[in-house]
Amino acid sequence: MKKTVLIAMTGFSMLFAGCGGAQKPSGGQTEANIVSDTVPADFKYEVDAFADLQILRYYVPGFNNLTLEQKELVYYLSMAALEGRDILYDQNNKYNLAIRRILEAIYTNYKGDKNTNDYKELEVYLKRVWFSNGIHHHYGEEKFLPGFSKQFFAEQVKSLPDNLIPRDCRAQCEYISADNFIKVITPVMFDPRVMAKKVNQSGSDLIATSANNYYGDGVTQKEVQAFYAAMKDTTNQTPVSYGLNSRLVKTGSGLVEDVWKVGGLYSPAIEKIVGWLEKAQGVAENEKQKEVITKLISYYKTGDLKTFDQYAIAWVEDLNSQVDFVNGFTEVYGDPLGIKASWESIVNFKNVEATKRTEIISTNAQWFEDHSPVDKRFKKESVKGVSAKVITVAQLGGDCYPATPIGINLPNADWIRKEHGSKSVTIENIMEAYDAAGAHTGFNEEFMWSDAEVSLIKKYGFITDVLHTDLHECLGHGSGKLLPEVDPNALGEFSSTIEETRADLFGLYFLADTKLLDLGIIPNAEAYKAEYYKFMMNGLMTQLVRIEPGKNIEESHMRNRQLIAKWVFEKGKVDNVIEFKVKDNKTYVVINDYNKLRTLFGDLLAEIQRIKSEGDFKGAKAIVENYAVKVDQKLHKEILNRYKTLNMKPYKGFVNPVFELAKDNDGKITDIKISYSEGYAEQMLRYSKEFSTLPTNND
Repeated sequence: MKKTVLIAMTGFSMLFAGCGGAQKPSGGQTEANIVSDTVPADFKYEVDAFADLQILRYYVPGFNNLTLEQKELVYYLSMAALEGRDILYDQNNKYNLAIRRILEAIYTNYKGDKNTNDYKELEVYLKRVWFSNGIHHHYGEEKFLPGFSKQFFAEQVKSLPDNLIPRDCRAQCEYISADNFIKVITPVMFDPRVMAKKVNQSGSDLIATSANNYYGDGVTQKEVQAFYAAMKDTTNQTPVSYGLNSRLVKTGSGLVEDVWKVGGLYSPAIEKIVGWLEKAQGVAENEKQKEVITKLISYYKTGDLKTFDQYAIAWVEDLNSQVDFVNGFTEVYGDPLGIKASWESIVNFKNVEATKRTEIISTNAQWFEDHSPVDKRFKKESVKGVSAKVITVAQLGGDCYPATPIGINLPNADWIRKEHGSKSVTIENIMEAYDAAGAHTGFNEEFMWSDAEVSLIKKYGFITDVLHTDLHECLGHGSGKLLPEVDPNALGEFSSTIEETRADLFGLYFLADTKLLDLGIIPNAEAYKAEYYKFMMNGLMTQLVRIEPGKNIEESHMRNRQLIAKWVFEKGKVDNVIEFKVKDNKTYVVINDYNKLRTLFGDLLAEIQRIKSEGDFKGAKAIVENYAVKVDQKLHKEILNRYKTLNMKPYKGFVNPVFELAKDNDGKITDIKISYSEGYAEQMLRYSKEFSTLPTNND
């Protein structure tokens, strides 16, 4: 799936990606009345803050209006969403589960002085591991290091009861004793050179230098590419997503796929997921939804990728269900080659009123495709099955938790999208939580050029954010087509950045089109300027608050935004379309010609679509490396210093609401209660206790 994630500013754009989708900016606010009046006035959005992270909670308006069977369905799907938690930890790094479990054991059994620096740093480090589902930053991909000493760590491990030291390995265990555990784990945690990046996007061997656990020891990039190239039949117009649901390992007889399925790798967790899905079958809203769940169960039991495609087609065709979900191995952002998928889940139900907006957009999908500024050869003659809706999230899991997308577009397979269509969603209650938490931070006033831009954002920032996400998800990812002979994986490690760039540009280009006025879904002809300014400011400057000093950009969504902003900035120099201005020794983005900026967005969209449609790897590599990666270190230092004065956190994530079954004296379910009082550490520790089924080492 494609995913949109929010970044620096109130705007957002995530797709199903890593929990793949649009992404939320790192700060800023609008002052539109964006919070539903069903949210209680005393609802507390903020839960916790540490390191560069702020933990929020989201409200689930409308849940109490669902029928009992719909509530049960949400409950069972939510339990299935939580059972896959350990899978993602292990996918991200083979030592993650051992590290999480030893840290939790120390944290819950600590008998010393909790006011010491070592203990406080232990608490922060554990919270970061929870947030990132491992020891690498959830967004920057680099390993973050403990603030406590090696000596403190060793002392605490040795003080634990022997049964709390992880050693429940599937194969021969590395952790024979506390001393050996410390010897193995200490460099993984403390040495910045060991497993430095979860996903490495530059270098001679992206597999050997990435710390994720999608490939076994000794497997090289050339071997992976050759292995999957040999599988592909270039004449097949409906190819499966080769390698999507397996770990590729080296054996004495060569490379072998260890498939994630019941009876295969991750079986203990997958069996639990299947158990909850089987309960969900019994309360499905209709036969089509039941078919979706049945095919997903079959896929989990067999690991067959053709069955996965059948599930994806059935899911796209399920348009009448109120409750919906994603559950499985979906986004490939965690693999530098874009082959292996991380496990994720989102459980949701339709926001009927807000969906009217996205239905208008999806109904006109063919018009937008026909009027796209790309070459006619790359346009779809007939746009099929584009469905879109606004949803209310009820539960997040796997790679969608705690950090989550704000939009989703699935499935990812190009041939399914072409022949059967796609399903797009905008997650409005998450967007509302972001905006509510970001209000009155001073971000806009610090980074925007003048009161005119600040006022523009306050008036139109939220609606243009939402519309950009709608267009990105509903139409952008579903637009265009590959030429018949092009391999869907032709762009390799650059595919995610190019795809996100394409969808963002599609949304930006049409956000300024009078068609939106004709459709009655944008306030006036000037409103689009709010998103244009915000996007350019973010892409050129403010998203840099998420990058450590001296580092370049690794994450695909951030690369996408800088690529767009820097390309149009450079191409617009002749006409002075955009410029940097300095006032009081502070740098600002100034847009001098919004109409020409839109034209530049269209020009770049045409080129990006050409690259994708033709499978132009060299073109993708050149445009990404020239515009998307390198950071202006002088400007970066300035932005970090200015941001620091605001006392904000550049990254945000969520705790889930808690569902509880209400039963009568005979044990019959009478209601599903929802509560919002659980804290961050409290939730994480409960999840580790209730949803931890995998052995510590899955080698």
